[in-house]
Amino acid sequence: MLRVGSKAACLACRNLVSTNMGVRFRVPLQKLHPLSRAIHHRYSSNTNPQRAPHRTAARYFTSMSRLPMRPPKPPPGSGGRGHQQQRNFWVARLAARLLKLRYILLGSAVGGGYTAKKTYDEWKDMLPDFSEYNWVIPDFVWELSEQIDLDKLAKALPEMEEIVKLLPDLDKIGENFTFIKSLLSSGVSLGSEVKGASGLHLLLETSGDPPLKAADSSAAATQDSSDKQYKKSSDRERVDQLQEELLRTQLKYQRMLERLEKENKELRKVVLQKDDKGIHQRKVKKSLIDLYSEVLDILSDYDSNYNTQDHLPRVVVVGDQSAGKTSVLEMVAQARIFPRGSGEMMTRSPVKVTLSEGPHHVAMFKDSGREFDLSKEEDLAALRHEIELRMRKSVKEGQTVSTETISLSVKGPGIQRMVLVDLPGVISTVTAGMAADTKETIFSISKAYMQNPNAIILCIQDGSVDAERSIVTDLVSQMDPQGKRTIFVLTKVDLAEKNLASPSRIQQIVEGKLFPMKALGYFAVVTGRGSSSESIDSIKDYEEDFFQNSRLLRDGMLKAHQVTTKNLSLAVSDCFWKMVRESVEQQADVFKASRFNLETEWKNNYPRLRELDRNELYEKAKNEILDEVISLSQVTPLHWESILQKKLWERVSTHVIENIYLPAAQTMDSGTFNTTVDIKLKQWTDKQLPHKALEVAWETLQEEFARFMAEYRGKDQDDIFDKLKEAVKDESIKRHKWNERAMDSLRVIQHNALEDRSITDKPQWDAAISFMEETLQSRLKDTESVISDMVGPDWKQRWLNWKNRTPDQHIRNETKNELERLLKLHDDHTAYLANDEVTTVRKNLEGRGVEVDPVLIKDTWHQLYRRHFLQNALSHCNLCKRGFYYYQRHFVDSELECNDVVLFWRIQRMLVITANTLRQQLTNTEVRRLEKNVKEVLDDFGEDQERKSQLITGRRVQLAEDLKKVREIQEKLEAFIEALHKEK
Repeated sequence: MLRVGSKAACLACRNLVSTNMGVRFRVPLQKLHPLSRAIHHRYSSNTNPQRAPHRTAARYFTSMSRLPMRPPKPPPGSGGRGHQQQRNFWVARLAARLLKLRYILLGSAVGGGYTAKKTYDEWKDMLPDFSEYNWVIPDFVWELSEQIDLDKLAKALPEMEEIVKLLPDLDKIGENFTFIKSLLSSGVSLGSEVKGASGLHLLLETSGDPPLKAADSSAAATQDSSDKQYKKSSDRERVDQLQEELLRTQLKYQRMLERLEKENKELRKVVLQKDDKGIHQRKVKKSLIDLYSEVLDILSDYDSNYNTQDHLPRVVVVGDQSAGKTSVLEMVAQARIFPRGSGEMMTRSPVKVTLSEGPHHVAMFKDSGREFDLSKEEDLAALRHEIELRMRKSVKEGQTVSTETISLSVKGPGIQRMVLVDLPGVISTVTAGMAADTKETIFSISKAYMQNPNAIILCIQDGSVDAERSIVTDLVSQMDPQGKRTIFVLTKVDLAEKNLASPSRIQQIVEGKLFPMKALGYFAVVTGRGSSSESIDSIKDYEEDFFQNSRLLRDGMLKAHQVTTKNLSLAVSDCFWKMVRESVEQQADVFKASRFNLETEWKNNYPRLRELDRNELYEKAKNEILDEVISLSQVTPLHWESILQKKLWERVSTHVIENIYLPAAQTMDSGTFNTTVDIKLKQWTDKQLPHKALEVAWETLQEEFARFMAEYRGKDQDDIFDKLKEAVKDESIKRHKWNERAMDSLRVIQHNALEDRSITDKPQWDAAISFMEETLQSRLKDTESVISDMVGPDWKQRWLNWKNRTPDQHIRNETKNELERLLKLHDDHTAYLANDEVTTVRKNLEGRGVEVDPVLIKDTWHQLYRRHFLQNALSHCNLCKRGFYYYQRHFVDSELECNDVVLFWRIQRMLVITANTLRQQLTNTEVRRLEKNVKEVLDDFGEDQERKSQLITGRRVQLAEDLKKVREIQEKLEAFIEALHKEK
């Protein structure tokens, strides 16, 4: 900045030129500034006229030569002309003063601008490098950068005066640091004060403060003699004061960076939400961490048979139960996203959290399209509830924890990119309500994730409990004995500082001297006061205030880079990406080799088949099953009715013969016969017949469905679907329920059909007689078979087949012969034997030396009389073939009564009408409902991967599955590696 009397101003005033008067006026040398006189003498000796001082000044201030200047004072006695010259001189003097003020202002502006630019450059150099965040902004945003109003963006930046206020007093820091350095160099023994100063020196190196100027070292030498005279008490106070001031300076930097980051986030939101050219309609490229997370999701479901293990890096969070694992993860994710409980196990399954930066703070599950806005409390509560439900759903019955991984992604401004897996807390004792193998299951889950040689182990230790009670440290030291991929985190440091009698114990923990395990780094964090209602911002403020006032940091037991969850997340993210860059290409080569092996096996074993995985095979089988179900609608009505009529008669024939026909026919009276038949038919129709009919219809539908599926199975169908088709058929039939409303209408139809006795024509009469003969002959054949089994082989079979009768068969045969003689004597005998007749038969048999029981006599009589009655009924049926004339003329007194023919005609007509009714219900309603059930079953099976794995099996299926997944993993890895190289 130019001041009055400066070099530039003096040169300008020394060489003013007036072109209006055509005369060059020179200011007396004695009136110039001493610096200006020295410059004048230097340039006056120069022989080169081009380097004259007045020309140099005229080149920089070109406008001066065009202004009038004050002329020299006129000699006395010049008269009016002298007065005019004196007035002109006063005007020139006033103009010169005005011009001098103008150029002073101009010089001040130039100097001030230069100083402001230099200050801005220094402030800009202090900012961290944000170039690594360029991946967040899509390519099209840069196209909009030219259209953004820079003035509006400039207004959003902090003012220069505010930035200058935030800058630390470097001179004061240099002076204080010089004092500490002098204490150390002078060898003064300050005890704990010197240790604090050395710790402070480390703080200054790790916190990123600007380097001190070289001039401070010379000042330190001048103060050595005075520093030696300080007393111990004053030195202690000075060191404490310096430590507090350095901490305040670091906090100023931290707050300034946070403010700038916050403003940068707001600007990014504005740019990302800009929709002037249809930004939302364009496809945004996936971020690097999202590509990597997709690879891990595929690998989590991949079961390789070729020793292709998942060795891709991820951050595995392990710790004892209630050690604060979830709280640390929430601080890294900047949201309270996990269910919380007091002392109980909340993490029941592994939770994979993919963290990435984005304009909005949102969370989303891998298998769901819903976004949870983490800035809203109701969405946070819904997310915690959903995570808890998924955990409980993944746990099988009788178990406490699950190996199934829940995949969640969290995006937000300022979140470090990485993939973390939160595991269930390690326990030492199985409590009530837990499965007996809970402890071993948690250990196996933790070991499965930690044995990955590229996994970063984030070991969480509760600082508020005794270190000797820790279980997880021994487990981590077994999996990573050298500590090359372990980061140790001590939580609840605020409680530890309050409860521990010796704070140096915390220092031993974070320096790795207390535990046998080794680690890459050690961190101490505070994750709140223990209240579930605390917000992330309040926890951050509490953590910052605690470490600012904590003697752990003030006394040098902890270093600045070892505290706060923010520093932890930065360190873990850096370690994660370093591990990814070192191992991802090697893993890609492993999957490439596995793919080659699988493709070679497929070509050798299945050269003419397409590589269909389980899902594609299921879709193929689904289409085949639906085609088979549609074939049911092509069954002809005649086929349905014949099947239904036949099966219905098979189901009810026994009841009709044994409970209706035989009891009524044995009355030997026409009126009694008809009355008995009507009563029994009415009871049968009201209670049993409709149910039997619906059962028959449902069984017929099942059999036809199974028949069609079996026929299709033989038509060049893939036998790999047999198990699936059988399961679909069984489940569909199980779900299908017949429409109960059809039973009432069917009962009315059957009742009306059985009440009709009017046979209208001779063909119906002949059909009834034929039906009756067929039925009676079938029953007679069955009765003959029963009698033959009772009495054993006859003489012909004994001679030809060398068979003999058993003693029981011999007794029954003798009883049969005696009862047959009784029937010959009494051809019209009733169906039951009288007691005296039983006694007579028994005595006759005893006379021949055969001891027989009365029950056996009655049982044998029942079968013999049944055969006798059926034979007589068949003979009567033959006589009734010519009885239609008498029936039509209603000859009541005729000796030929054919009431039994009318009964069979009523039964036959009921069967025809019932079969027709059921056929209509089948074709119009039930077949369609079965098709719907089959589709629902197929849809349910399609969503159940475990069920599909059980129903579609074989080496061919597994090989196609492995090929598909290996190819997908390799493609994802190659895309990720390409994006990773671009980011470098």
